[in-house]
Amino acid sequence: MPIIGFDNEKYLHMQSQYINERISQFGGKLYLEFGGKLFDDYHASRVLPGFEPDSKLKMLMQLKDRVEIVIVINTSDIEKNKLRSDLGITYEQDVIRLIDCFRSINLYVSSVVMTRFSGQSACIAYQKRLESLGIKVYRHYDIDGYPSNISKIVSDEGYGKNEYIETSRELVVITAPGPGSGKMATCLSQLYHEHKKGIQAGYAKFETFPIWNIPLTHPVNLAYEAATADLNDVNMIDPFHLEAYGETTVNYNRDVEIFPVVKSMLETILGTCPYKSPTDMGVNMAGNCIIDNDAVMEASRQEIVRRYYTALCEQRRGAVTEDVVYKLELLMKKAQVSPSDRLVVEPALKKAEITGSPAASLMLGDGRIVTGKTSELLGASAALLLNALKTLAGIDDKIHLISPLIVEPICRLKTDHFGNRNPRLHTDETLIALSISAATDSNAERAMKEIPNLRGCELHSSVILSPVDEKVFKRLGINLTCEPQFKEKIIN
Repeated sequence: MPIIGFDNEKYLHMQSQYINERISQFGGKLYLEFGGKLFDDYHASRVLPGFEPDSKLKMLMQLKDRVEIVIVINTSDIEKNKLRSDLGITYEQDVIRLIDCFRSINLYVSSVVMTRFSGQSACIAYQKRLESLGIKVYRHYDIDGYPSNISKIVSDEGYGKNEYIETSRELVVITAPGPGSGKMATCLSQLYHEHKKGIQAGYAKFETFPIWNIPLTHPVNLAYEAATADLNDVNMIDPFHLEAYGETTVNYNRDVEIFPVVKSMLETILGTCPYKSPTDMGVNMAGNCIIDNDAVMEASRQEIVRRYYTALCEQRRGAVTEDVVYKLELLMKKAQVSPSDRLVVEPALKKAEITGSPAASLMLGDGRIVTGKTSELLGASAALLLNALKTLAGIDDKIHLISPLIVEPICRLKTDHFGNRNPRLHTDETLIALSISAATDSNAERAMKEIPNLRGCELHSSVILSPVDEKVFKRLGINLTCEPQFKEKIIN
């Protein structure tokens, strides 16, 4: 079992309590810019063992009677059909998905804001689609001179042109399907309108990473840089906080760079800025809930190595430049970790060398390592999956979990009728075949019961996996890396 390094219950209590205090600080209404993922935050759960992927959502649930959610989308992302790479859907589709997810757990979503609107036909059509679903939509516009021309921005010709978002609760969470959507500008625009209406309101920022009250070079913060290597985000000491309080805290470059502008805007809107530093603006309590620093550091080091392998594969695909790989190499040096510290790599490469075909290895939760090789009927990933389930269930390796009588007809279906040249089963087909076998075979049934124990296991493949196998392993919660090599032949 993995060592727990983070107290999730303490986090839920401290985080909701601190947000409540911030609401009170501003007289009863707070616009909270919510960065990162509200749920399915698997990066946080990997680097902070014990952090549950839906922790931030659970925290909001504790405040659900006081909170409403506004989702922001940049109109240029609508025009470009920008994709969320992790989900394979467009930002505009994700907005609707987010609304459905929030409403399914009784969190109130009041509206959607389209930022940088300039009359684009695709955006007008999207607004009509949302309104047909009963969703309120507001338009915010481009402002000449943003963000440097403060007098223009904080005026009736700037924020004043934006449509005022009708809100009814004390805590207004501003979230988005991805970065660059305009969350901060939406918050500040609302403060401008509220102030003109004589309504007291404030602004704060919620970002899990970097964690402000642990060292700059702590592996958790380095892992955040690794996760955003393609965005050129850099962690740095907050110079404003150091000057104001004599305390060293960590923030990231974009917040530090924009703080003088935000400070000037808040002074213009409110008369005075309530914050002396970007760190002051934040409400993140995660750093106070680390209970085993060694466990957190090791988990974060492993995440940096995984990000390195991912970047190598993305470079091979032509999706990232060598600069991203170089940055991750530097981060590994800072974290004092190397690819050789990923213990599942060597067994996979050795298996591939011995067999002369793609192979894979997986480390179970107790440290045991299982391998899988390519065969006539099974791909290496499918074989590895079955071998891992056998090991977990204590089933002899010689026993077939799936009868060849079941496998062979599936292979023939793929080649004879679906036009595939590769007859071997992928992982999804293997799991379906295993579930069918479990109806009549006790060993297959035992193996099926072990599937939840694959979550959190580490896997490495000697080649870049097919999208199908990669997706299955991610759904199983397995942490996957691959060598940046394609199979010798392109097969379906």
